[in-house]
Amino acid sequence: MQAYKFVGTTGVLRASARHFLKSFYLRFASTTFQRYSLSARESSAHPTDLLPTDFASVPAISSSNTALSSSAVAAEPTCDVSSDADGGAGPGLGSLRDAAAVSAASAAEEGPLPPGLYVIPTPIGNLRDITLRASDTLRRVNLLLAEDTRHTRKLLNFLGIRHLEVLSCHEHNEKQRLARVMQRLQQGEPVGLVSDAGMPGISDPGHIVVAAAVAAGVRVVALPGPCAFVTALVGSGLHTGSFTFAGFLPPKSGARRQALERLAAQPGTLVLYAAPHGLAAVLRDCVEVLGGSRRCCVAREISKVHEEYFRSTLEGALREFGEVREARGEICLLIEGCGGPLGLRTTASSAEGGAGAGFGTGAAAAAAGVGSGAIERVLRELLEAEMPVSAAVKEVVANLGANKKAAYTTALRLKEQLARKTDTTPTDDTTPT
Repeated sequence: MQAYKFVGTTGVLRASARHFLKSFYLRFASTTFQRYSLSARESSAHPTDLLPTDFASVPAISSSNTALSSSAVAAEPTCDVSSDADGGAGPGLGSLRDAAAVSAASAAEEGPLPPGLYVIPTPIGNLRDITLRASDTLRRVNLLLAEDTRHTRKLLNFLGIRHLEVLSCHEHNEKQRLARVMQRLQQGEPVGLVSDAGMPGISDPGHIVVAAAVAAGVRVVALPGPCAFVTALVGSGLHTGSFTFAGFLPPKSGARRQALERLAAQPGTLVLYAAPHGLAAVLRDCVEVLGGSRRCCVAREISKVHEEYFRSTLEGALREFGEVREARGEICLLIEGCGGPLGLRTTASSAEGGAGAGFGTGAAAAAAGVGSGAIERVLRELLEAEMPVSAAVKEVVANLGANKKAAYTTALRLKEQLARKTDTTPTDDTTPT
């Protein structure tokens, strides 16, 4: 019995010893790690204090690794908006926070802004797209009109602007705010106007305030800056020489198709805004009215993490966002214009009282009943512009659905008429007798 007790006591002692040694090892390892971290921080803060006097004794690979790690850390871009909003460290040196500090200092030196209404564009996704002039103006206005004060406060916190009077001004109360805003403007105060994203007044509140200020003779200053549809147009790859911006189309299909019929004959690129849940319906109406063969681009989440430019035809876009996947985010829809030299479809539409407007292919135009009179007028314009007969015939066949043989016969007849007219026209260098 005594032997069993001795063996049990020995086992307890061994377990206690193992527990003691394990605790000691963990405490020793933790202390060593803390000392190593402290020395590493000190060495990074004061690297010259730890350099040996004999530089030849330092291994070359250690020096290169140190330089590499330092440059990598310095070159790594960071932008923590949440820490900025809370007054934290935020981005490092050379970032927007330093630029904002410089802007604040310059604003303090320059003093208050001249009286007037300042239309200030704000970033459409990436907060770093704010301009220095916009940041400087936001610091110096006395009152800021905002579409959503909570959304605007995030931007102001990011820029370090704490003490600024912000007043809500959106589509539901813009008219009610006019009296108060105009009183402040006529008292000689600088007032700023912003929307949630982009340029105020472009498919956003702001037009009523700007129009009232102009009517009252108040100075209006519109700052250049981010605008979603301009960025989408440039990145779409479609024609940028001329375009028509229509904003959001009507929500009901009937009114939406009527709007598209009015836009169908525009030769330039069509630029539309669309809600993600209604994109498929908009594309379906565009295919029915404009024709599915027109090129288009669906630009979504511009300047954000999931930015995308989907380039295809209207039929391809409808198939993608109507069957394959659901659209998400802010969307800008860009559609190729009716095209054609000298505005072929536009001429045909006006000649026949709008017949054939909005059709993207020759077969569709023929189905619309484009008459021979319209085809002859288009051929005459093309031939007067010195286009060859064969090229002019190809254009009216492809765009108006004309019969090739009949169009060629008409083109030859018109060509002879133009030639006779040119021969009988007296020249300017004849001297009267």
